[in-house]
Amino acid sequence: MRQLSQVHPWLQHPPHLSIWKSASLSLLLLTLAGCGWLPRQQADAQPRPPQGGAAQGTPSVEVAIARAESLRPPLEYTGTTEPLQRVSVRSQTEGQLLNLSADIGDTVSRGDLLAQIDSTLSTSEVTQAEAELAARSLEVAQAQTQVSEVRSRLEQARLELQQAQNDAERQQQLFRQGAVSQQQAEVAQTEARTRQQVVRSLEEQVRTQQQAVSVAQERVAAQRAIVNQAQERQGFAQLTSPLSGAVLERILEPGNLVRPGDEILRLGDFSQVKVAVQISELELSNIRTGQSVEVRLDAFPNNTFNGVVSRISPAADPVGRLVPVEVTIPNDNNRLGSGLLARVRFIADDRDSLVVPQSALSKGDNGGQSRGRGSAPNFNPGEQATVFILESTGEAQTVSARTVTLGQQIDDRIEIRSGLQPGERFVRRSSRPLENGEAVRLSILSEQ
Repeated sequence: MRQLSQVHPWLQHPPHLSIWKSASLSLLLLTLAGCGWLPRQQADAQPRPPQGGAAQGTPSVEVAIARAESLRPPLEYTGTTEPLQRVSVRSQTEGQLLNLSADIGDTVSRGDLLAQIDSTLSTSEVTQAEAELAARSLEVAQAQTQVSEVRSRLEQARLELQQAQNDAERQQQLFRQGAVSQQQAEVAQTEARTRQQVVRSLEEQVRTQQQAVSVAQERVAAQRAIVNQAQERQGFAQLTSPLSGAVLERILEPGNLVRPGDEILRLGDFSQVKVAVQISELELSNIRTGQSVEVRLDAFPNNTFNGVVSRISPAADPVGRLVPVEVTIPNDNNRLGSGLLARVRFIADDRDSLVVPQSALSKGDNGGQSRGRGSAPNFNPGEQATVFILESTGEAQTVSARTVTLGQQIDDRIEIRSGLQPGERFVRRSSRPLENGEAVRLSILSEQ
């Protein structure tokens, strides 16, 4: 029998046993190192995974272009467009609506004929009133004729009175001379007194007839007013446009019976368009009448319209504390209609200056002090801070630190008084703190 010592070496030490021992030993060493049971030198000697990312790679920056603008951000509110003026065309007389020449969307001018109402009744009223006026005028003419006749008789009576007075005086002289008897002298005196009474009677008749003429003339004036009213009512049968604009709504159709006050059409003046917005009472101090605004309409996304604040309501909503403000927009070409969604931006009246976001600034000297994403430092007017300017050399993009002088600050917007020029490209924010002259890569949010 063969001895175990004579067994082949491969059978005494199989290869797979050595492999398992090596693997087990390595696993044990890693476990001890992870638990801190290996010496520091041995633990540091173990391989570590590579550290990638922004800490060692090229930092990503978001670049903006320096522009002069208002420090105060514009206020934006939404509203709905309306015509400058809305007018309801109503009937002022009773009758059948015969014709309606205007329809929705039609453009009309002031004075254009819009509708016709049956005027048969009003025409008969005018005819009757005119006939009555003619009769009253005839009464005036007759009264004036009577006055003329009485005046003629009065003139004749005055002449006869003068003659009778002359005869009585002559007879009285002859009586004193003894040429005639006393009876003849007395007869002449009686005749003169009779003529005097006739003159007085005719004068009273003239005054009476003149009063009759005045009364008749007043009746004529009253009747003429009635005629004018009847003619005006007859004119109510024709409805004309009170303004230049467009037809918004057609209420009635031809054939309907209308009465005074019935609405027939609605018109709108689109020479200007107004937008009513509700402003927070906290922003009311920044808005004034005549202030310029920019209006954008969803119906015209590529256009910006200029308007002005035309009216500010003195009464705020006691619940929401909102103040109605009216903005008017010129509409010379009548492009703008009613009911469009409008976005109104109120432009601040303060001067334009270079403004950067607070995230673009960092405290400290140039180089190594730029702030990435983190807590925002506090700045005061007149203080100096650092802005990183984008420098392009061929295809390479680097940043250079620059010291700027700060001005006023509103929210996260800070005025730059010096150190930055309009049109320069600066870093608005970065993935990590920057160093002067460091290479960067632009993010997709950068302005070009």
